[in-house]
Amino acid sequence: MSVSKLKKAALALASTALLMTSSHVWADKVLNMRQGVTEVSKDIYGLHMIILWICVILAVGVFGAMIYSMFKHRKSQGAVAATFHENHKLEVVWTVIPFIILIGMAIPATKSLLKLEDTSNADLTVKVTGYQWKWNYEYIDGPAQGVKYFSNLSSTHNDARQLKSGMNPAEVENYLLDVDNRLVLPVGKKVRFLVTSNDVIHAWWVPDFAVKKDAIPGYINETWARADEVGTFRGQCAELCGKDHGFMPIVVDVLSEADYNQWASAKKVAAEAEAAAAASTKDWSMAELMAKGEKVYNTSCAACHQANGEGLGPFPALKGGAIVNGPASGHVGIVLKGKNAMPPFGAQLNDLDLAAVITYERNSWGNDAGIVQPKDVKAAR
Repeated sequence: MSVSKLKKAALALASTALLMTSSHVWADKVLNMRQGVTEVSKDIYGLHMIILWICVILAVGVFGAMIYSMFKHRKSQGAVAATFHENHKLEVVWTVIPFIILIGMAIPATKSLLKLEDTSNADLTVKVTGYQWKWNYEYIDGPAQGVKYFSNLSSTHNDARQLKSGMNPAEVENYLLDVDNRLVLPVGKKVRFLVTSNDVIHAWWVPDFAVKKDAIPGYINETWARADEVGTFRGQCAELCGKDHGFMPIVVDVLSEADYNQWASAKKVAAEAEAAAAASTKDWSMAELMAKGEKVYNTSCAACHQANGEGLGPFPALKGGAIVNGPASGHVGIVLKGKNAMPPFGAQLNDLDLAAVITYERNSWGNDAGIVQPKDVKAAR
């Protein structure tokens, strides 16, 4: 390659780099990370772009000089290697310049890191607990204080992921990124998240918030976010927490303050009604328990035992199973306290939900083993 062609190639490379630098659209639409909707996420995006282009400029400069030198001063052109060494000026230059570059990157990175870890003066605190394989949200203070609920993978998405479901996952909107109960937050409010786990290690990750925090049993980690925009934002568990770690999506609805207060009031009323129903001493009919039990089963049990009750892997079939067709006390005890790979549901579901799902399991798929009432579950706790 002649020197003139080398110059043209170097010019083309430099032009491409300049085009990439000025074209944020190219970076945003194709390969780049998202900016997010919080101050911290935008800071991190800006830091990422600064470092990216520093690296691009260094790469173009260093490799350009190397390539030019190799062709310009090659042996066939009569070039003779220099014999000097210990050039103190050159050594000072190549030491000082990298030091200045590192300091230039460290200052904004440190500012972003300090801001990321500052959970003080929060307007609202939400406790996030990871379970196999769902999330539990509990509002510690604010208008929704005392409200807590589980957030599971949407039943439609859960059905679509099953083998031989007859559903095309490509036709399911936001496949594996939708839930039955979304986390709801007010816009413009600093929310502190207390993140922990009930069983194995999970990671609560919402890219638009620039939040990714490990959920570890026995520990409580803190993080925070303040969304600047109303909207729906999605994430998922980012830890290898078990065979179903890919089925723990996170969906956050950010509402205006008025809409959030309205949601909090409605949620508290619904929670009180549900608690009153669970504490009732009435005997529920088979139809009532079966209807409620099917919903609880599809939310909490179908992922392991399958919707048709035929079981999967270490989870035995419920269809015609010895436990669900045996004495009710044994069935209630296993659901309450767990056994082997099956987690205990005593702390996750109230007496009514447990009685309903046990009754559903004992009277579905050809089983016919009678009713279990909430008072039976209460007595077995």
